[in-house]
Amino acid sequence: MRLRRSELSTPASNERMMEKAAASSADLVFLDLEDSVAPNEKVGARAKVIHALKTLGWGKKTRAVRINDLETEYAYQDIISIVEEAGDSFDIIIVPKVKSAKDVWWVDVLLTQIEKRLHRTRRIGIEVLIEEVEAMINVEEIARSSPRLEALIFGPADYSASQGMDRNVIEGDVAAYPGDPWHYARNKIAIAARAAGIDAIDGAFPDYKNLDGYRRECTRSKTLGFVGKWAIHPGQIDVANQVYAPSQEEVDYARKLDALYNEAQEKGLGAVAFEGRMIDVALVRSARNTLEKAELIGM
Repeated sequence: MRLRRSELSTPASNERMMEKAAASSADLVFLDLEDSVAPNEKVGARAKVIHALKTLGWGKKTRAVRINDLETEYAYQDIISIVEEAGDSFDIIIVPKVKSAKDVWWVDVLLTQIEKRLHRTRRIGIEVLIEEVEAMINVEEIARSSPRLEALIFGPADYSASQGMDRNVIEGDVAAYPGDPWHYARNKIAIAARAAGIDAIDGAFPDYKNLDGYRRECTRSKTLGFVGKWAIHPGQIDVANQVYAPSQEEVDYARKLDALYNEAQEKGLGAVAFEGRMIDVALVRSARNTLEKAELIGM
């Protein structure tokens, strides 16, 4: 398990921004070779990524790289170059625009070949972006496609284009729509991820100055079972870290509830009264989810 409350996107062509990202409070930083890098800079950006991964002080952060779309000419060399030259200095490959389980399988096979050739025992993990309608149809198979797969990420911007949605929907607030336009997509991704035992991460919110809107979308996705959200600007990190973490009061309550239930089980009881409520195993499961997150955070 990794802490993924905030995943900070950082252009792989910008050395100054990568330095700032390494010093940030994000749980995960991904150096982006895809959308934030111009085509004529993509090859050169690989060397900048490798240098940043090997020389910057990343602390306890999870270090990731988003490669280019598998249907481009850049993707295979992105993987080979980054893993061969910086393999022990990063943790995750993020694969954009997957459409089916075979896309993840192909990345897994290539990573396995590289690791075998270099006699590496430390396995690189994978996160994938669900941002095409084909991926949404196949999301359950994608979620179970590889033992390396650690998270599904919802990519609302590309997904809205793929589905032909109103362009204003990206920020999740369309007056003409009676509700949250992302509810179905997020819910389906969260269910697939939980069933596969992996994380669900919410994607970017483009209006980085609108922290109230960002908080709203964090809260909506957390309610459905997402464990974190992308930040496209360092100013969004603190909001994500706060929303996707339990409060100290929630942690204290969960510890009391768990201890009380364990004591009840030792006495042969299946349920027990606690603060005016009947506590059974279903409520304890939720409490233990809270305690797992608290342990990761160090609360």
